[in-house]
Amino acid sequence: MLCAAIAGIAALLPPGAHAEDFDTEHIFGFMIGSDVGNVGEREFQSQTTGRFAKDGGRYRTLNQEMELELVPAPNFRVELGTSFSAYDINRVPGLDDRRQLLWQSVSVDFRYRFLNREAAPFGMTVALETRADRVDETTAAAVRSYGTELTVAFDREVIPNFLIAALNLSYEPEWTRTPRTGAADQDATIGAAFGLMARVKPDILIGGEARYFRKYEGIGLDELSGQALFIGPTAYFQLSERSRLTATWSVQAWGQRAGSNAALDLVNFERHQARLVYGLNF
Repeated sequence: MLCAAIAGIAALLPPGAHAEDFDTEHIFGFMIGSDVGNVGEREFQSQTTGRFAKDGGRYRTLNQEMELELVPAPNFRVELGTSFSAYDINRVPGLDDRRQLLWQSVSVDFRYRFLNREAAPFGMTVALETRADRVDETTAAAVRSYGTELTVAFDREVIPNFLIAALNLSYEPEWTRTPRTGAADQDATIGAAFGLMARVKPDILIGGEARYFRKYEGIGLDELSGQALFIGPTAYFQLSERSRLTATWSVQAWGQRAGSNAALDLVNFERHQARLVYGLNF
């Protein structure tokens, strides 16, 4: 039903800027491509991420991130961001009931493209994002948290100017301290994601993403906490020469919490994740 709705919206949208070549910098939802933009480019980006449904009760969170992207040198991109989050948590086992809006984090993201797929068999970019959080993204509790996400992104045109594939490999360690109790914690998440996007119109791409995660206690991957597989559709719209929109949704198709035989892990991960990204080049 969601794919049909996206296709219907795509048919009603007016023609945007003609795109002769793929620019994978923004066409994926939860993933990234190897493109980083051209020297001198500046972009504002609004990214809204929703995460819904835990193991019982009501769980809904909405994160709004605003980002400024700059390309100061060839193959190198810098992104500065800050975010706010809204929480609606009620009767979820292990979590306090909360209904609040909070300023959550600041972040900086560096990306460098090592291989350009126009001159190599595939594109390859390494991204390093560092963030500081004052609110736990899952529980909404007041914390002092520092995390770094290292992502290696590959992409390649499977069918020239029609179908492109991408692969992301990630490692995300996080250090968290709770000021009220003084308790400290460390964890890490590793992931692998695969995406396909096909051009259905010059300015519209539709495809999907499959993402697999393993969460561990300790930044050295000491003890497995849980794992999950997310699958869902993605759509990209080039609204005009300077603006774009990406919409994606993922559902946890399979998961397992350590020590549990349940078919899903709804303690470490959510049942549904959705994201809407709007970008403007200026």
